[in-house]
Amino acid sequence: MSDFWRDKRVTVTGGAGFLGSFLLEQLAEKGVRDVFVPRIEDYDLTLLEDQDRMLDDARPDILIHLAALAGGIGANRARPADFFYKNLMMGVPLMHKAWEKGVAKFVAIGTICAYPKFTPIPFREENLWEGYPEETNAPYGLAKKMLLVQAQAYREQYGYNAIYLLPVNLYGPRDNFNLETSHVIPALIRKCVEAQQRGAEEIVVWGTGMPTREFLYAGDAARGILQAAEHYDGAEPVNLGSGMEISIRDLVELIVRLTGFEGRVVWDKSKPDGQPRRALDVQRAKDWFGFTADTAFEEGLRKTIEYYKAHMDEIE
Repeated sequence: MSDFWRDKRVTVTGGAGFLGSFLLEQLAEKGVRDVFVPRIEDYDLTLLEDQDRMLDDARPDILIHLAALAGGIGANRARPADFFYKNLMMGVPLMHKAWEKGVAKFVAIGTICAYPKFTPIPFREENLWEGYPEETNAPYGLAKKMLLVQAQAYREQYGYNAIYLLPVNLYGPRDNFNLETSHVIPALIRKCVEAQQRGAEEIVVWGTGMPTREFLYAGDAARGILQAAEHYDGAEPVNLGSGMEISIRDLVELIVRLTGFEGRVVWDKSKPDGQPRRALDVQRAKDWFGFTADTAFEEGLRKTIEYYKAHMDEIE
């Protein structure tokens, strides 16, 4: 175990969620014994009094803020006010209270949705303010982006060690497979597996298939977050990604092949595509705290498909 983690008290908001599950596993592997995960049943992190109580109960040295209201294009379009307000209130007051109560380090997890709709490829952190985010998820992206502004302001005025990371789209076992709120990979896996089992002749996929995306295996993302928590102390935002760009059309064909679905794919072009392209420059993470993704995309997809097939009876 690195001396950095020895006797550290670590709080992980959102630790009961998808990415949080990988983070907790890796903290345990590092020998961190004092990890506090605030459960939504006990702490509503949109409420100031619950944030106060949570910090008093946990007394962390490091706070890793994963908690977020997140979802795909459909969920963002249906609930833009919720996505703005809840994410803003879960983040901005919490960072202030963490500074106020002497939490030594605050690790803020942003979102790729904070980037402008038309960002030069690959996305570089210096492009972050060069336009407005893609409209369908702008309220979410901007609410999370305020944590970067806050982290830089608190660092400048108070010398506070708050860092801001920008993970690209995540995937992996234990993801959210609810078709109302899930992101593209778990949604496609569920559609293909269920259609195959029913003997359906087709699946319907939103959009044209033309946009591109980059995906990062959740286990890799957790490792990157912990490397940053240990080694990075700077004001600049840092991308966390795999450095691999794939079109939605190619992604669908790959998932169709890996799940064994034998029907046809119907593209519902009346539905939005979202941001035209997403692919990150990942050099900062490599240079500043030694992070590179190491899970091959097809390997990660196979693990995710295997997980869904093993647990589909338990998933709503």
